[in-house]
Amino acid sequence: MSAADFTTFAHLFPAETVTHSYVQDIQLSPAAGGTFALVTLDNGLDHTKPTTLGPNTLVELGSILEGLRDRAARGEIVGVGITGKPYYLVAGADLSAVKSLEEREHGRLMAQLGHDVYSTLANLGVPSFAFINGAALGGGLEVALQSTYRTVSTGAGALALPEAFIGLVPGWGGVYILPRLIGPENAVRVMIENPLSNNRTLTGPQAFELGIADALFEPADFLEQSLAWAAKVISGEVVPERPHAVDPSSPETAARWSDAVAAGRAFVEAKISNAAPAPAKVLDVMEANRTMTQAESAALECETLADLMQTDEFRSTVYAFLDLVQKRAKRPAGAPDRKLARPVTKIGVVGAGLMAGQLALLFARQLKVPVVLTDIDQERVDKGVAYVHAEVDKLLARKRLSQDAANRTRALVTGSISKQAFADADFVIEAVFEELAVKKQVFAELEAIVAEDCILATNTSSLSVTAMAADLQHPERLVGFHFFNPVAVMPLLEIVRAPRTDDTVLATAFELAKALKKTGVLVKDAPAFVVNRILLRLMGEVTAAFDEGTPARVADNALRPMGLPMTPFTLLAMVGLPVAQHVQESLHEAFGDRFPVSTNLQKLIDNGVRTLWADNGDGTRSIPDSTMSLLSQGSSPSTADQVLRRTQDALAEEIGLMLSEGVVAGPEDIDLCMILGAGWPMFLGGITPYLDRMGASERVNGRRFLPPGTASRPRPA
Repeated sequence: MSAADFTTFAHLFPAETVTHSYVQDIQLSPAAGGTFALVTLDNGLDHTKPTTLGPNTLVELGSILEGLRDRAARGEIVGVGITGKPYYLVAGADLSAVKSLEEREHGRLMAQLGHDVYSTLANLGVPSFAFINGAALGGGLEVALQSTYRTVSTGAGALALPEAFIGLVPGWGGVYILPRLIGPENAVRVMIENPLSNNRTLTGPQAFELGIADALFEPADFLEQSLAWAAKVISGEVVPERPHAVDPSSPETAARWSDAVAAGRAFVEAKISNAAPAPAKVLDVMEANRTMTQAESAALECETLADLMQTDEFRSTVYAFLDLVQKRAKRPAGAPDRKLARPVTKIGVVGAGLMAGQLALLFARQLKVPVVLTDIDQERVDKGVAYVHAEVDKLLARKRLSQDAANRTRALVTGSISKQAFADADFVIEAVFEELAVKKQVFAELEAIVAEDCILATNTSSLSVTAMAADLQHPERLVGFHFFNPVAVMPLLEIVRAPRTDDTVLATAFELAKALKKTGVLVKDAPAFVVNRILLRLMGEVTAAFDEGTPARVADNALRPMGLPMTPFTLLAMVGLPVAQHVQESLHEAFGDRFPVSTNLQKLIDNGVRTLWADNGDGTRSIPDSTMSLLSQGSSPSTADQVLRRTQDALAEEIGLMLSEGVVAGPEDIDLCMILGAGWPMFLGGITPYLDRMGASERVNGRRFLPPGTASRPRPA
């Protein structure tokens, strides 16, 4: 395609926020012998608006690079560098633009446009340098990979090729260059294992250690150090070493390449049961391009990207990631005006067990305010505080905290056997046993001690916040503040509003969630709220099928086509059978037979059995004979397809009821809760678009949850 054709294509996206390419000439040291052209990528917005690569951005960058290539040919410059605005090199492709590409040919043109621009960067006629000053994701990291040399800042905190997570392949050269640069095993880690492990990214030092960057410098003078280093490379004073680089044509590398691809395929199967096409396509392209030229690989990448952009999985991921996690999560539906929020300068935690310790650590680390733990005796209190201090020590050992920060965090967390320690607290949360009477007693005791404007919160996972507040003198100050385990990792906070919870309390809760770096979702006070209600309905269908006579392996693996992070019986074991059964019983009491209580599960609990499965030592699992002898099954077995369909229909029914009850503002909040609180796969788009695509929404409710095309490819009328 000609430059004019690409320009016409780019004009299809007038709403794109263009990242501009600004060129500055810099005189290097005399030894480097001339002028160095530095290109800074900047969209003109502050650090909350990342720089991205849309069609118009690429056209402008391509034009700038063509001009620099001409200058290089005339001998006017000796090198070219690319860097970004503060905190970013580039945060990847503009997903809003990519999402709007409805025709396959437009997707192919977008991919080809990137290759055309990046090929110019790779063939300037002078050395090119990428100075990775901040986040470099997807196409942003590929900008760096297409450069001849790379430096990275120790402060750069998000380097990745996350395309397998998004539903694409690293289609602008990354899938070709990376395994040659850092070895096939490391490339599979970056392109497959990290994206499918909660979209993990690399820090600057990690990228340097892997060999993605040639030099590592501190943030304070990163650009100056990078330019000085570039001058030494150009003059020949420094010759970068690449110990992880491989020659794909050698027999040894060919064998390593095949093994790495095979390991990647096994990882994908174990992680998502091959329920989404993109990860396998990444490995297909990597496997094929070992014997290809870069141009041949580029052609394959373009065709693969064009195909993947048309899949429901890609569009679902964009809906989940862009519309929900990036947008709706930052503007919670129903949250009061943040100006109503009160300052929180001291926090109390009732209880000193594992959950309480996790909460105390989170509050101290993120809010940097005093936190007091209480419990019924000194031994429990000491154990809770010791847990927090031990976790701080682990963070220090892993260099996640400085020594000063570790000392400050330890000092902020104290303990007491008296709730009088909460007298001057602004916010007190209980993390005691999940029994309504126990929690009501705790709040009655607290109300006699704390100030009238102190907010009281419950971390209950299923009990009624309204019932807890019923006997309080000030029920308006009680709010549900439900964290998910492990607290440090799971990003969701279900913020539960009881009928009398006032806006000031609610606004403070949302501001706290934000300060804790959690996503708060407003939830009506209803049994089990959102995530646990849906998960328990799901697990109830699977355990019911098992009780009815479906073999355990069939029942437990029936949902594998969803690509869920773990099977239902594995989740039950992780949650704890008694805990899961207790919540199921409360839901059965609230909703009746939609939430059946498993007789087999109760038998396991009564006999102290913690999990159905046992490892056989050879990578397989089975049910021990001793466990089987405890169980009784009916005579109505189901097939895996039948279990899957009944579970889909049950979920569609439950979500339909939740929306009619006003548990959340809309289906988008259901999806956001399941993604952030239950690890629901992004490629499903959340739970409601999945049920829409499977036909369950219409089978059960007579209509879809979301408008057609929201998280799927628009279908012809």
